[in-house]
Amino acid sequence: MNLVPTAALCLALAAGQALAAGDRITIGMVLEPPNLDPTSGAAAAIDEVVYANVFEGLTRFAPDGSVVPGLAQRWEANTEATVYTFHLRDGVTFHDGTAMDAEDVRFSLDRARAEDSTNAQKALFSGIERVEVVDPLTVRVTLKAPDGSFPFNMAWGDAVIVAPESVDKAATAPVGTGPFRFDRWVQGDRVEIARNDAYWGAAPALDKATFKFISDPSAAFAAMMAGDVDAFPNFPAPETLAQFEADPRFTVIVGSTEGETILAMNNRAAPLDDMRVRAAIAHAIDRQDIIDGAMFGYGTPIGTHFAPHNPDYVDLTGLSAHDPDRARTLLAEAGQTALKLRLALPPPAYARRGGEIVAAQLRAVGIETEITNLEWAQWLEQVFKGRDFDLTIVSHTEPMDINIYARPDYYFGYGKPEFVALMERLTGTTDPAARSEILKAAQRMIAEDHVNGYLFQLAKTGVANARIDGLWENAPTQANDLTAVRWID
Repeated sequence: MNLVPTAALCLALAAGQALAAGDRITIGMVLEPPNLDPTSGAAAAIDEVVYANVFEGLTRFAPDGSVVPGLAQRWEANTEATVYTFHLRDGVTFHDGTAMDAEDVRFSLDRARAEDSTNAQKALFSGIERVEVVDPLTVRVTLKAPDGSFPFNMAWGDAVIVAPESVDKAATAPVGTGPFRFDRWVQGDRVEIARNDAYWGAAPALDKATFKFISDPSAAFAAMMAGDVDAFPNFPAPETLAQFEADPRFTVIVGSTEGETILAMNNRAAPLDDMRVRAAIAHAIDRQDIIDGAMFGYGTPIGTHFAPHNPDYVDLTGLSAHDPDRARTLLAEAGQTALKLRLALPPPAYARRGGEIVAAQLRAVGIETEITNLEWAQWLEQVFKGRDFDLTIVSHTEPMDINIYARPDYYFGYGKPEFVALMERLTGTTDPAARSEILKAAQRMIAEDHVNGYLFQLAKTGVANARIDGLWENAPTQANDLTAVRWID
């Protein structure tokens, strides 16, 4: 038997496999997106697949949270910040080969702000008065009122540019301008994307990427350990991170997110339309117990709907400090001595684990809960759209989204006129110091009204193969941006 050629063949095969692995990556995700169209869906999992990979906007969020050029290479505003002129990159094409130009930008923005728009963040576009095509590479956007945040708004995943020729199939076969094109979706298992060889910008190092959906924490752990998944940027089993830290094959990545995790309350329905009841629930909550018990210590306590890493954050946790006696007193004042509420929990571990702890804390002050575990699609339909709930736990991962409290039709139903007025003032203010004061007042108003129970800022706890470079440490928006990801020796 001649062993030398066989050994050489094995080495050659191994080298070929290593080369192939260097061009490909498998990313683990807890939730499967309900569709792949970020312009018509509220689920964070949509952007986790397509943001910056498949779809792009006029601007985009960089890993540090700053707003940088996207399909617009530059822009300028008039002195009043009511007219923005965007200068588009030349030579950009959609994945189907059609050109991306100013007409597509106008179509995308007009579609997002249309009366029949299904965009989950339609408010981002409500200030637009008109969109004009100056020439194929220039778009002028006129606003109804000054808005210094307009470039920030255009960086959201909900503001990506789509084409009229392909947008109707975006839910299942998205066509964007990004560095990766959609390949296939095996529903219930994975989404695959492939490098876009006609991309206008720097080519990504990866040839293919697979987003693998693994909702069970134990299965996620096993998949990482076995190498079936190369990285899990939002790892669902924080209790196992110490094992990964002790294993040189892996890197544990801990950062911050924009995810305000809240015990949301249905403000529009009795008894939660009574602020005393909402305050009682807030005082019944022990945030640190939830962080320790549900998140194994990962998370930062919050007292309002604002990220602690933001320079305008105000620590208002003292307004809803854990005080069971105060909670019982407030319930008695409200005439609620035998209160039972429905607690609807979506799939993430922070909700399911946190929900059990919250239920025990509420029971300790005399509030019983009926827990219902919902799949993500059910939660979106029943809670977010149908508003059929009393309490729910969810992490709001959109960037600086305190303005959702100005929407009376939003699922928790606040929309206090004084708060709406604050947001209108914010929109019309461009001075940074003045904007900061408005944001601080807004944080205090919703905290004092106990609109929701504010739990913690979601930490970004990820695990990756130690040879992977370029994954985001922090999450300024919900994304698994693969544009700078590569394998290193």
